[in-house]
Amino acid sequence: MFVQILTILLVGLYMVEIQKEPVDELEALEEAGNEDELGAFVPVKAEKGESTPDFSSAIHPFLNSIFPVLSIDRELRILYANSACQRLFTGYLNMVGNYFFDVFGKSFEVEAVRNIRNTIIKGQNGYSWKGDARIKFKDMVTVLARVYLFAADLSGKDPGEFVIMFDDVTEENKRLLRSVYMSLLEASKLKDNDTGRHIVRVNYYSRRLAEALHHKAGYDQIDADFIDHIGFLASMHDVGKIGTPDDILNKEGPLNDWEWTIMKEHTKNGAFILSTYPNPMAKEIALSHHERWNGTGYPFQLEGEMIPLSARIVSIADVYDALRMKRSYKPPFSHEKTIREIEKARETQFDPTLVNMFLCISGDFNAIYEENRD
Repeated sequence: MFVQILTILLVGLYMVEIQKEPVDELEALEEAGNEDELGAFVPVKAEKGESTPDFSSAIHPFLNSIFPVLSIDRELRILYANSACQRLFTGYLNMVGNYFFDVFGKSFEVEAVRNIRNTIIKGQNGYSWKGDARIKFKDMVTVLARVYLFAADLSGKDPGEFVIMFDDVTEENKRLLRSVYMSLLEASKLKDNDTGRHIVRVNYYSRRLAEALHHKAGYDQIDADFIDHIGFLASMHDVGKIGTPDDILNKEGPLNDWEWTIMKEHTKNGAFILSTYPNPMAKEIALSHHERWNGTGYPFQLEGEMIPLSARIVSIADVYDALRMKRSYKPPFSHEKTIREIEKARETQFDPTLVNMFLCISGDFNAIYEENRD
């Protein structure tokens, strides 16, 4: 309701301003080109044989709006994008002059695309539409947005220009989702002897290792979303221990064969608990972070690249921190000794390529540990 009221007020202001806009001011805007204060108001050089888009109707009331706003014509070419829009969609800086569906087509379901076209071409619902979009560009975390489309001219006449407003709900949805799973994580910590700082550090290690692999050959699946997700989901790797009996989980000394069999079930329990998480990475990490590169891990003895990349990353992060910590069965290891132990497990427990990258950034791991000590 707030967005709708704001929209009506802003469009009303636009209609008043556009009627009294001096011609020389409009010409000054066109000459200003891509000045920052004009958002993305960039005149497009027409290709040979094409006409240059008319930018004389730039939507000035939205210039400094906190809402990302686009203006498109009946042919769905983008005429204008305000500064908020440019900041939100940093992965596609040259929106103006391109066609809306060339830029955002993959962000909408097929039915939504059809409805948007019918709204503009056929005047469906009084030239207005609202829906959702999942917008993803290279090196940009996916944006979840509510999208509002309406005619720039609310007089009811056949409009030649349309406003598209985006309401970014990414962080709102993320906080809501993650708060639910953080409650599960807090419950699991009541049973486990790992400290809260352990899971914080594992998140940081995993994110840092993923960042180091970003843009490396062979790691195309690591993008901004992968880094963002692993930076939270790594902490969930042992959530399945909530189903492990206390006498086994907190036993001092080695476990017998039967107890060890029960302990290893925490991977399957974690995968079951996280099976409803919208990103499959959560389940992958919980299920496979104890698999080993040579196929001797658990629960399914996966080998090599059969083990999900996210689980291979978290495996190194988890073991690094476990070795640095004091446990009932061992003293804390120094950073140098921990590096040697991980090096020795290259090609047996750990992915050798990931170990090589870990060695390159091991100083960052040490800094994370020191800055987040228990």
